[in-house]
Amino acid sequence: MASSPITEFYGGRNVFITGATGFVGVTIVEKLLRDVPNVGTLYLLMRAKKGKNVQERLEELKKNSVFDKFKELQLEARLSKIVPIEGDVGLENLGISPKDRQILIDNVNVVFHSAATLDFFQSLKETTNINLRGTRRVVELCTQLKKLDALVHVSSAYVNAYLTEVEEKLYPSPEDPEKIIQLAETLNDDALKELEPKLMKDHPNTYTFTKHLAEHEVANVASKFPCGIVRPSMITAAWKEPIPGWTISKNGPQGFFMGASKGVLRRLPLDPNIIMDYIPIDVVVNGIITTGYYVHALQAKNGGRPDDLQIFHLTSSTYKPFRFELMTDKINGYLHDYPLNSAVWYPNLRFVKSLWVFRLGAILFHFVPALILDLVTKIGGGRPILIRLHKNVWNSLNTLERFIFTEWHFDNKRLLALSKAMNPVDKKKFIIDIGELKWDDYFSNTILGVRQYLSKEPPKNLEKARRKDKILLGLHVALQLSFWYGIFKLVVGITGISAAKGALILPVLYYLFGLL
Repeated sequence: MASSPITEFYGGRNVFITGATGFVGVTIVEKLLRDVPNVGTLYLLMRAKKGKNVQERLEELKKNSVFDKFKELQLEARLSKIVPIEGDVGLENLGISPKDRQILIDNVNVVFHSAATLDFFQSLKETTNINLRGTRRVVELCTQLKKLDALVHVSSAYVNAYLTEVEEKLYPSPEDPEKIIQLAETLNDDALKELEPKLMKDHPNTYTFTKHLAEHEVANVASKFPCGIVRPSMITAAWKEPIPGWTISKNGPQGFFMGASKGVLRRLPLDPNIIMDYIPIDVVVNGIITTGYYVHALQAKNGGRPDDLQIFHLTSSTYKPFRFELMTDKINGYLHDYPLNSAVWYPNLRFVKSLWVFRLGAILFHFVPALILDLVTKIGGGRPILIRLHKNVWNSLNTLERFIFTEWHFDNKRLLALSKAMNPVDKKKFIIDIGELKWDDYFSNTILGVRQYLSKEPPKNLEKARRKDKILLGLHVALQLSFWYGIFKLVVGITGISAAKGALILPVLYYLFGLL
């Protein structure tokens, strides 16, 4: 059998993973258990919450859809390799008990740090504690580990969002981390909020700012043990593994596909002509795992001394660029190929290049229908949520505008060089080169995945959903005809013009209406 250096490296090694219940973390766990049969123990940092201890949360984790194929592949026994470690990156010493900490110190070989708060709207106090100090706490633990072979820190391509052309290198720290930590500890949220513009400078939010500072925490120890940083862009559904289209994340396109398939999201502020940097979750996880192997191999090649900090972009903008203009006419087709049985109206998503035009259209296409549907839901004894959902989107637009309408170019030459140098077996087993990705097929699978894994609709009700989709189309057309007939009667009634002249005005109104 052909060798796989990456599989051999992780064989028998114990791995500590933070953020293991998140999109990235749980997919790392699945990949290691599935493709590295003799991987050692996987220690997962987990916190007890909602009245459940970590053992109960672990049992919940094992039911995650990422492991759906384990029974079919007869791999369920490998789940026993997972050991929960109670703790939290937001607590001193990671909130880990002395006993558990000693277990990690004596046994862990590789650390994957993927825990972070991803909330763009969170206070600087909270993001500093989790993203910056949380990384420092992980680094401090790493300095105590007796058998550490590699630390891989999961950062973000947007930590340098103040630049639109970004390289795979460490950029100067935007501020002194000690100063930020001290301010976060001593000032309240309001006082910090006033200082944010001065502290963050050109950073768009507290997330990118604190994640940037966190990279320097890793850089500070890169001379002590092998360290790598991976910077994914917007992480999207699976390309190939564990199942094409699989996702548990509502961020990015998965979220708006979910809303569009329900028929409640009909307009989206997005310029189809700019590059959107998307990267599939399985490529991200392969990049993380490969980086762990690679930084250790560099140390061995370097006579036992850690090499320089390795930074890789897991991105698509400069290598396999995607623009929605390539699929403007296809997205709605995919939504009707895989409709939802729970759809409330006929899906019809349109992209709007202007934020103010979107706001205008949102009043008509989002808020008015939401008001009606929420009222019906309330009368039926349900919980109305649509108005609140659309209000949240409305209120977040100013903060998100920079990310919606800015085009970034993330250079990934070093990642591609790494892929080229990989063993042929590993190239296929741990794919990090997306050169063969076909965006059409990918998004078709993504919408199917959103249907199954986010909207929780099984494949068996697809035909029923398609029949309902046709009914909704008939209702949609009937409503449009009724609407325009009403406009026609209104124009004729108000102006007193003849029906013939009124009919001539309708195309103009239809065109103007179509701009929304």
